[in-house]
Amino acid sequence: MQNVLNLAPECKLTNELEVPVITTPYDLTPDEMLLSQEHYESEVRSYPRRLPIAIKSGRGAIIEDTKGQIYLDCLAGAGALPLGYNHSEINQVLINQINAGVPYQTLDLTTPSKDAFIKAVMQFLPTNFAKTARIQFCGPSGADAVEAAIKLAKLYTKRNTMISFHGAYHGMTNGSLSLTGNLSSKSRRTGLMSDVHFMPFPYNLRCKFGLGGEEGAAQSIRYLESVLCDDESGITKPAAIIVEPIQGEGGVLPAPKKWLQELRRIATEHGILLIFDEIQCGIGRSGDHFAFEESGIEPDVLILSKAIGGGMPMSIILFNEKFDCWNAGEHTGTFRGNQLAMASGAKTLEIIQRDNLAHNALQRGEQLRAALRAIQADFPQIGEVRGRGLMNGIEIVKPGVLNSLGQAEADPALAIAIQRAALELGLIIEKGGRRGAVLRFLPPLIISETQIEFVATTMAKAIKIAVEAQ
Repeated sequence: MQNVLNLAPECKLTNELEVPVITTPYDLTPDEMLLSQEHYESEVRSYPRRLPIAIKSGRGAIIEDTKGQIYLDCLAGAGALPLGYNHSEINQVLINQINAGVPYQTLDLTTPSKDAFIKAVMQFLPTNFAKTARIQFCGPSGADAVEAAIKLAKLYTKRNTMISFHGAYHGMTNGSLSLTGNLSSKSRRTGLMSDVHFMPFPYNLRCKFGLGGEEGAAQSIRYLESVLCDDESGITKPAAIIVEPIQGEGGVLPAPKKWLQELRRIATEHGILLIFDEIQCGIGRSGDHFAFEESGIEPDVLILSKAIGGGMPMSIILFNEKFDCWNAGEHTGTFRGNQLAMASGAKTLEIIQRDNLAHNALQRGEQLRAALRAIQADFPQIGEVRGRGLMNGIEIVKPGVLNSLGQAEADPALAIAIQRAALELGLIIEKGGRRGAVLRFLPPLIISETQIEFVATTMAKAIKIAVEAQ
């Protein structure tokens, strides 16, 4: 077939432009396009309220808005763009896919693209896990995959109870929201999935047991095990335990290796399926291909979305073949056959391995945390710096002020001010965690040493501006 499409002309941003050059703070007054969005789009919109920019183009970790202002993006589609914007090889593979005449969607009918994607995923998995793994295509969002994992666990075990954790985020559909810790998203909802119970997640700064560190993590495991062993606990044996090896929306909380190992032991001993939600922390972001690898264990079910599609909508679950108890058509979805996502996803996995981007995530993450800890020495408003790989956060607190539990008082207003000041200086960061007081960094895996230096320098300026304005 004749190549009827050509690569779009290079956008204004070039590979030579590694960081924005800021002379005066950016003007964030809404332009006509933003005002149009505000007029037509539902009140449910969220990101434009905190990041009032209209994106014109992007290349790598750099984007340009409709005013010509340049930003370094440490959000990257909430982790869905592992190679950043407009990676030339991803652009080309999408063009090749269209020119090949393959349909955009094929339900669960197979194609060469689908076969190549499946083999790429299996090769990317830990070898032992891949040996007995089965893949299930779900739909365009991570929440679709969470729903499938819930149903599979309940079908296999013939039980209904689910265990999740404080701070968990698993999605916004009925079942996935039921497993999510955030209360504001549930405050006006009724009829959520029943029999969901939440357990403490290790959190050094806000330990449920007032201990923190290894002691706090050990105590949370002891509490979970005591509930499962107590015939008066009021909680029936669960079908599954679902957990993020690194909590994202909950405030960037990496689960300790020992804690995950103990969770695996408990689930095995009690015949409970262990589900790892790596929608945000998987595919190289943690410094390994998957965040669970550091602990040396394996899940029974692995949930993937975001980066697995290489920037295109895709979600899958992977599980041991012994759990494959579905009847044909018992769980379906129209858009589980997204051929463009399969092509971009397979190429993304290839590039991550070829260019050793998981190792880059490990190195650049260490560089960022070291720089943020240096800033923390000058600003006691940073209560904690934490993360793994390129999934990092700083928790903003009121120095010397304790809440009723004797913990550092969160300062969400200052967090908002810092995020805004950073944006005016050309840096896009996310906000989340308890009371929205955690500033989060989720840059693409291709981010460079020079770009991390810009992030650190800009954060120091933004924090200074926001603190002095209080």
